[in-house]
Amino acid sequence: MELTTFPDQTAIETDRFDLRPLRKSDAGLIGLYAGDERVARMTTSIPHPLPPGAADAFVARALKPGRDEDVWAIDGTKTDGAEVMGLISLKKMDRDQSEVGYWVAPAYWNTGLASEAVEALVRANPLGNDAMFASVFQDNPASARVLTHCGFEYLGDAEGFSVARDTAVPTWTYSRKLGPAKKH
Repeated sequence: MELTTFPDQTAIETDRFDLRPLRKSDAGLIGLYAGDERVARMTTSIPHPLPPGAADAFVARALKPGRDEDVWAIDGTKTDGAEVMGLISLKKMDRDQSEVGYWVAPAYWNTGLASEAVEALVRANPLGNDAMFASVFQDNPASARVLTHCGFEYLGDAEGFSVARDTAVPTWTYSRKLGPAKKH
């Protein structure tokens, strides 16, 4: 694994893919995949149907200086995969903690891609976090397995609002302690 630093975000290289900062040109594939109801329903923030311009606005926010969330494309071009196979993010919290969020395009479900991406992000710890948190909807046990596979421990039940479903949905919350953070 190799880290490459961009002006304000680190890229993370693995054998299978790179986690890289978003580019404006990613909006098309992000819109295609995020517009899939199966993807949107498993997130808190993606609406369905996806409004025109939503993917462009998302990319613009991800590239903005001073943002509170770093977003990486899971880019498989190094192994003849797609430029965007999914996204993974770290939303900054207080006390050197972040919340992990991720989604993978349906074509890559059940391939280990999500687990590898979360594992790479945790191992790289680009924000120098002491701990990372994540929540998944309880009707998405595959995402729960990703987190436990990557060393996250179950904290408890809660609920999160799903924009695509227009309702509160029961969640499972997980955390991963990373020890004293190495600041980048």
